Formats: sequence, structure tokens, C-alpha cells
Amino acid sequence: MPIQFHRSWSDPDLDQYRDTVIRFIEEEMLPADEAARQRGHVGHGLWRKAGATGLLCTDIPQVWGGGGGDFRHEAVLYEEMARRTLTGMNASVHSIVAHYFLNHATPAQKQHYLPRLARGEMIGAIAMTEPGTGSDLQGIRTRAVRKGDHYVLSGSKTFISNGFLAGVVLVVCKTDPSQGAAGTSILIVDTENCPGFRVGRLLDKMGLKAQDTAELFFDDVRVPVDRLLGGVEGRGFFQLMADLPYERLIIGLTAVAAMEGAYEATLEYVRGRKAFGQAIADFQNTKFKLAEVATEIKVGRAFMDRCVEELVAGKLDTATASMAKLWGSEAQGRVIDTCLQLFGGYGYMNEYLISRMYTDARIQRIYGGTSEIMKEVIARAM
Repeated sequence: MPIQFHRSWSDPDLDQYRDTVIRFIEEEMLPADEAARQRGHVGHGLWRKAGATGLLCTDIPQVWGGGGGDFRHEAVLYEEMARRTLTGMNASVHSIVAHYFLNHATPAQKQHYLPRLARGEMIGAIAMTEPGTGSDLQGIRTRAVRKGDHYVLSGSKTFISNGFLAGVVLVVCKTDPSQGAAGTSILIVDTENCPGFRVGRLLDKMGLKAQDTAELFFDDVRVPVDRLLGGVEGRGFFQLMADLPYERLIIGLTAVAAMEGAYEATLEYVRGRKAFGQAIADFQNTKFKLAEVATEIKVGRAFMDRCVEELVAGKLDTATASMAKLWGSEAQGRVIDTCLQLFGGYGYMNEYLISRMYTDARIQRIYGGTSEIMKEVIARAM
């Protein structure tokens, strides 16, 4: 039996819910993954099925159409997908969008959007990054000028997860460029029948092949003033910063789950593969490498579980969430590289899970705030 990685935050009800998640993944997601990788997106149908099964927005209150659970229910879905490197349906970005609505929107905005997001009828994306602006969000150039009862939105965004399939995009823009961060707002853009809105090419990425990552263009898009998130201009930067711990913990948590999946896949491979008359698992080097991997995962799991518990209790601070993101993404790269090495040449073949895990892992150190930015955030809290 391989070493077991238990979760301190789970309970019998969550274990039962995990069974539902695994069944959905094995029946709906895994069979469709290869086609999605070739196509560059999973399609709207999978999202609607996930919504109908109750897998989306599980930590959104039922009064707004969500599942009425907490972050642990979200974590179950993220973990089980990460263990199998199923990255096409970016449920984490979708959930982050839902939380922007939950935490910052007007009651009318919540009522209009949250039930649709929970049902998978509308897929959410958030447009921050621009071609010339990465981590420095204060440098964004997308502009929204109010004219009567509309804003006129102009600019472009890139690297937008869920961008191709999105039905609603939260667009970070400048409503008053003279005010710096205080002049930043978030506009809600409905993409259907939206003159001036255009989805560019699906970006050809190193990994995450099944996930739609796109360029978005806003050419004088008219956005009704009641689509300003929260209804007050200049709150965008605060809104962005307030939800960062949630996003960064997701990245750290999925990193540990991916490591667990890589460990299990590697253990199975080395036990079945032979070299020089014996199983690769019997070589001392293999044993020591896997011992190192198992130890790193066990330690990381304990930290991530504590972060999950703190988030559920409303106590997770930005610096600790940044530590989770930094350590998790960096450890994921180390662990999966070690595991791939034990596969030898087969580890370099895309048909093997470990190969896809390797390329998918690289972005974890970049999106959601680079490792360098995480170090800066942590250092400021010292």
C-alpha cells in the first residue's frame, strides 16, 4: 500500500461528496479530455453538466443559487481534477468570478449572475492581464469612459482563462486614469450579442492544452452603468486585493493534489517496469527519491490543510496564502520533475500522465502572482 495522504478538514459528508465528484470526472471529464486537448476547450456542455450535478459554486450561499457549502467542497473538485491533470474546465477561475460577485456586487448583480454561474449556464472569466502589463495591475491601459447611462470600454486583454467560452467577463479597467490605483474599476461585460467585443485567438500554450486561454478585445463596448461591479467607481483595486487569498490557496492546494497524483502514478510505474532483471522500484535510488517525494507531500499537505481550515474560519491572511502559493507551486515543479525522471524516456511522452503533469505544472509559478511577487508580499509582512 502506498503512503496515504489524509486531509484534516474532511469528514464523512465530504467523503461522500468526493465520490460524486470522482464519478463525474471518470464518466464525463476523462473520456472527453483528449478531444478537448486537441480542440483547445471543453465546450459549454461539460460546464452545464457540472452545474446540473451540483459541482459549481458549491461555496456560494443557496439564497444566491449556490451549493451552500464552504471552501472544502470547492477543494474536493480542484483536488480530484489536479490529481488527474484535468485542466480544461477551469472551475477555480469560474469560482473566483462568483466570489467577486458574492463579496462585492450589488444585490441585483448577485441575483442576476450567481444562479447562472452555479448552473453552468454562464461561464465566468476575469480580464486583468494586458499585452504590456503582467503583475503590475496599476499599469493597465484599458479605459472606460462614462457617457450618459453607459461606459464606453476600450482596450485589450491577454492570457484570459475561460476567455473563449465565457458568458460574463469581469474587466479590470481605468475609469479615472489620473487617480492611479484609486481610478481602477471592474466592469461586468456580458459577451453574448455584445457589439465591439471580440475573442481573439486561442493561445497555443506549453501546457493546459484543454483549457481555453484567449485574447479579448473591447472596441468601444457600451456597458450599462448598472454593470459596474458594486456600483461605485474606483473600488476595483480593493476588490482585486480582497479576494487574492482565496485564489492563491487554490493554486497551492492544487499543487499538493497534483504531487499526490504524480506520486501514485510513479509508484505504480516503477513497480511494474523492470531494468537489469529487477523492478525499478527495487533500486535504492528509486526508493530514496520516492521517500523524498512522499515526505515533501506529507509536509505540504499538513500546511495546505491548515490553510484550508483558516480560510473556512475567515482567518487566512494574505501573507500565509502567498506562502501556500509560493511553496506549493515551487514544490510541485520539483516533485513532478523527480517523478518524471523515474519514468525514463516514457516520461517525455505526452500519452503518459506524468508528461502532461510536467508541462501543466510550469504555469503554477506564474499565474495568480509570480513566485517573485509572492516573495515580495511575504517580505512586506515581516
